Amino acid sequence: MGIRVIVACGSGVATSQTVASKVNRMLKEKKVDALVEAVDLKSVDRYMDGSAAYITIVKNAKEYPIPVINGIAFLTGIGKDQEFDKLLKAIADYKKMNL
Repeated sequence: MGIRVIVACGSGVATSQTVASKVNRMLKEKKVDALVEAVDLKSVDRYMDGSAAYITIVKNAKEYPIPVINGIAFLTGIGKDQEFDKLLKAIADYKKMNL
């Protein structure tokens, strides 16, 4: 299995799918081989193991064992480059540790 990044919003449908699509496109442009997958918020914990990062659309005080990226930036464009750089670093770190 390749490198996985998960995206979640409240329902796991429209918003997370939109962000996943945008991030997939950005990663392809940078020739980064990773799968960005939209998941239901209630399912996030199941996907943590084996994921390089979690892109969240909702504010959550919970701590996660992987880097958390602000998904709102990919919707609004505000801070998108900074969050994308964090994602690229998370993927690179994951590769070093797991591949």
